[in-house]
Formats: sequence, C-alpha cells, structure tokens
Amino acid sequence: MKIDQLKGGAALSYITIFLTNVVGLILTPFIIRSLGSAEYGLYTMIGALVGYMSVLDFGLNNTIVRFVAKYKAENDKKGEENFLAHSFIMYFCISTLVVILGCFLYFNLDNLYGETLTSDQLEKAKIMMLILIFNLAVSLPGGAFAGICYGHEQFILPKITNIIRYVVRSILVVVILLYGGDSIGLVVLDTIMNLLIITIHIIIVFKMLNRKVKLHFVDRKLFKTILGFSLWLFVFALVHQLRWQFGQLIIGIYYSTTIVAIYAVGMTLGNYYGAFSSAISSVFLPRAIQMTVKNIPTEQLTDTFIKISRIILLILLYIFGAFIIVGKDFVFFWVGEEYFMAYYYAIVIMLGLTPILSQGFANNILEAKNLLSYRGKLLLTLTIIGTVISIPVVKTFGIFEMIITIVLFMLLERIIMISYYNKNTNLNMSRYYKEISPLFINSLITIVLGLIANYFLPQKSLVIFCISALGYTLLYIYGSTMVMSKYEKALIQSVLIKIPILNKYLEK
Repeated sequence: MKIDQLKGGAALSYITIFLTNVVGLILTPFIIRSLGSAEYGLYTMIGALVGYMSVLDFGLNNTIVRFVAKYKAENDKKGEENFLAHSFIMYFCISTLVVILGCFLYFNLDNLYGETLTSDQLEKAKIMMLILIFNLAVSLPGGAFAGICYGHEQFILPKITNIIRYVVRSILVVVILLYGGDSIGLVVLDTIMNLLIITIHIIIVFKMLNRKVKLHFVDRKLFKTILGFSLWLFVFALVHQLRWQFGQLIIGIYYSTTIVAIYAVGMTLGNYYGAFSSAISSVFLPRAIQMTVKNIPTEQLTDTFIKISRIILLILLYIFGAFIIVGKDFVFFWVGEEYFMAYYYAIVIMLGLTPILSQGFANNILEAKNLLSYRGKLLLTLTIIGTVISIPVVKTFGIFEMIITIVLFMLLERIIMISYYNKNTNLNMSRYYKEISPLFINSLITIVLGLIANYFLPQKSLVIFCISALGYTLLYIYGSTMVMSKYEKALIQSVLIKIPILNKYLEK
C-alpha cells in the first residue's frame, strides 16, 4: 500500500501540474475578456493583497507533514496528538492575526488606492477583501489536514480531491462568467470550494485515518521547535511574495488596474515557466539526502548536480528561446494586443528564474545538510533591498524597470551563492559552469537564427506562428544533439522508445 500511495501520489502530482498549466492557459484569456482588463486587474490586485498574508502560515503546513511522519515512524500516537494540538493553537493565533491585519487593510483601502480606483471599484475591492480574509483565516488551519494525510503517506485521495476541485472550479468559473458573474462571484466560488475541500480532508483525517487532536500537556519547547523548523520555510515564502506579489500592490497605487492586469499576465507566464522545472527538481530531494548521509565524494556529487541541471536546462532553454521567437504572437493570440508588454515582462522574469530553477538540486543539498539559514538570510536581505529600491523605480520609470531591478537582485543571489556551494556543499561550481555553458551557447545561436528568420516573416498570423515554432523546435533539437552527453541521449531515447511509432523507427 505504501508503494502504491507513493507512486500514485507522484503520478497525481504530475497530472495536477499539467492541468493547472493547460487549463490556466485556456481559462485566463476567457476570464480577462469576460471581466475586462480593469476588473481582472482589480481581481488579481486584491487577491495579491490578501495572499500576501498567506505567508503568516510560517511554513507550518510542511512542518506538520514532517513531524507527523516522524511520530508515525516512532509509533507515538500520543506525541502526534499533542503536537497537532500545539499546531492548531498556533494556527488559531495566526488566523486571529490575519483577521486583525485584514481589517486594518480593509479600513485603509481608500487611502491606498483612492487615487487609482473608482468608487465602484473600491466598493468591489472591499467586498472581495472581506470574503478573502475569511477564506484565508479558514484555509490556513484547514490546510493542516492535508498535511496530516501526507505525513501518514496518504497521498492519493487528497490529491484526487484537489484535482476534482480544480476541474469543477474551472467549469463553474466558465458558467458564472457566461451568466454575467463578476470578480466577486469568482471570490465567493473559491471560498466555497476551499470549505468543501477542507471538510473532505477533515473526514479523511478523523474517520479514515482515525487521528485525533488532543492537548495532553503544554510543552513550550515544542512550540519553539515547531517555530524553529518553520522559520526558513517562512522566509522562502516571504521572499516569493515580496518579489512578485508586492509588485501588484505597488503598481496598483501608482497605475490603473488595467496596468496591473498586464503585469499579472506577465507574472503568470513566468509561473508557467517555473512549473516545467518543478516536476523534475522536486523529486530529487530524497536522492540529495541519501547522498549527503553516505558522504558521497565531491566529484560524484557534482556529477549528479550537473546531470540534473543539464536536463532541466535543456527544457527551460527550449521554452525560453521559443517564447522569445514566437512569444509576442502567442500573447497576441492568447490575451490580445493590449497585453503586448506582458511579453517583455515575461522574458525578464524567465531570465531571472532560469539559474534558480536549473540549480534546484544544489538547494536540495543545502536542505539535506541543514544549511538553509545562510541562503535564507541572503535571500531575505537582497529581496528586501530590491523591493525597497523597486518602489521609487516603478514610480519614476515604470513597470519594466521595476522587474529588471527585482531580477538583478535575483541574479546577484546566484552569484554570491557560488562560493558558498563550493565551500559547504562539496559541489565543484567551476566544473558545473564549464559543462553547462555549451547548452547556453547552443540556445543563443538558435535564438539569433530564429530572430533573423522571424524578421522576414509577417507577424500576427496563426500559420506563420506555427511554422516559426516548428522551425525553431527543429533547429533547437539539431543544435542540442551536438552538445548532449551520452547520458542525455540515452535518457531521451529511453523515453521515445516507449512511444509505439517511434519505437519501430528507433529499432531499425
């Protein structure tokens, strides 16, 4: 049963990633056209404002997974019950804080956005704010029940319910908007769906797993242990919010909600880009832990790091190049000509994400060695500096310059981490950069050739869009075969050989 749960959970994770990306690509332009750019911008801006408080979770959800798994391994049911009781006491305090902060923001919306929002938009913003505050106050402790399921290695049912929730939610979004619903309707729908999912997870925990939440005794050391373990998870969540969600809040103060909507589309494209690597990098933490425990030699650890990073880069650089070549037309066909600046925003965001996403295994090593504190402090410091600087930048120059500022600090973090990886993780970063450089050279040549070819082709034609995408793909594949290692070629062949038509071709 354990193996089935692990394999099923992994498969369902990939299905979830696929669904969120594909359905998101289809649904986003429909939502924008149904709501209009101004209201869509308002919808994303208020969502970002309330979502900013979600970091107050302090990483407790992931902490619950790890501690519940520990108590399960030790067969300590009483310890688990007491730990969960302490966790929910903390969640009660967090939810109370969310309500207090939410009310403070609610009563200051006029001061924040009075100059950029109309009276009708402010009224809608206040209604959405109240609903979302309630949603978040319930969802934060509600998410703990999914964590309890995962801690007991029960992955399949919770993940299936989330997939069903996503599909049903997508269908209902279309129905609501077709029947004249607005952004408030979408917020109400999300709240109802969250309550239903939390209820299902509660039933799984209490009825199927027969778990209890019971305070046997108050343990102050346990509170400190929980907070200590959650601290760096909280820092990384805060960094993510500061980098991207904060931008929406600041833009909303100085610009119209239509401009916020364009930024949101660019950020959405950047998130889709990141999802392609997460499916690969997320499965390598167990391997990093095993290699760390076994004291694997530096060269072998670096070999694994390079292998994983090159595979991720082969995918990321293809997507990045394709977006540069045909992304402008893609944005035009996807959401419309008025969102053309989202193309440039997305390119800069992708540029900043590429080194971070491709070096995920190095961060897995940090986690395995319990060395997250240095990177956490560095990330938080640079992100706060970058965020503070970006405020006058967006006000004086514009959104594009604000994104460039944020990305520059992201790249600075990668540069500083090189020496830390060398000294503390047994990774040979000089050899790493030497061995990945051919991939970047191939990508650069392919992009330049693609741009030259595109210059002579008409734009905003669906046929030309497909021809350009196909031409770039063939060119990238040809160039990649020149720089691929034997391991990478064998890996690709092992995947292709499972496809019946290609199997016959490869056997010849």
